[in-house]
Amino acid sequence: MSRLDSAIRRLQAQRACLDWAVGEIAGQPGPVLELGLGNGRSYDHLRARLPGREIFVFERKVAAHPDCVPDDQHLLLGDFNDSLPGALARIGARAVFAHCDIGSGDAVLTAALAAFVGPALAPLLAPGAVVAADQALDIPGCREVALPADVGLGRYHLYRNSSH
Repeated sequence: MSRLDSAIRRLQAQRACLDWAVGEIAGQPGPVLELGLGNGRSYDHLRARLPGREIFVFERKVAAHPDCVPDDQHLLLGDFNDSLPGALARIGARAVFAHCDIGSGDAVLTAALAAFVGPALAPLLAPGAVVAADQALDIPGCREVALPADVGLGRYHLYRNSSH
């Protein structure tokens, strides 16, 4: 498979999982978290699918298209190691959905980041919250759920917070 085909499949899987999650949280109050702004495509997609919903974005350094950057109130800048712990005080409520797009071209760094993000994300999630991630995460209190039918196994990951 070419790198172009692989990128297309990854983006299709991402969109399918984001759209599934949006359906799952319909009618549930609470903020949404976006871990990793990147160029802003998934943030923009969530903004379009969840009008009026607060979306808090965690990003080390903004490099997104200017139209896809949240306002200062909803942007938590810095390394995840610094911005995730204690973020609940700034957000004000536990999230009903978190999207984690944290992979990079460096497998070792990505694995270390995923190992940190799972436990750090857990205290920010409301009971029943949904998590979509490009990396496998070990999130205390969460269980993996089935992917949409058109998403290949391992291409994306979905979780639901089963803690109360």
